[in-house]
Amino acid sequence: MPLPRAIAAMNRKVTNRLTGTVAGHLPGYAIVVHKGRKSGREYRTPVSVFSYDDGYRFALTYGVDSDWVKNVLAEGGCLIETRGRTIRLTAPRLGEDASAAWAPFGVRQVLTTIAAPHYLHCEVAPESDTTS
Repeated sequence: MPLPRAIAAMNRKVTNRLTGTVAGHLPGYAIVVHKGRKSGREYRTPVSVFSYDDGYRFALTYGVDSDWVKNVLAEGGCLIETRGRTIRLTAPRLGEDASAAWAPFGVRQVLTTIAAPHYLHCEVAPESDTTS
């Protein structure tokens, strides 16, 4: 079972504000820039992200019902700020792997311990204009 929504609410109010200042520069982290499905407002959400094949994978520690996940799926992509670069992602799709074999060892241990089998995979857009 993914982490409880109460923890997500606390993270949104406290932790995200703190990590949001450095998440775009640290390995294994990114800021997802996405638009609200109803409001059209731009949001910036710090997340764990990992380069994988043709794109990036996001560990969904709070499950598939997180607002940022729904926003990225509805929009058909997003921007991420990671390691000082901005990358356009497209073709988001949900995946499930109870063993989290795609994730680095330490992350895999956490994901299997909290029983968070889902991930979001996005491809790097062909026209992605990455910046340094």
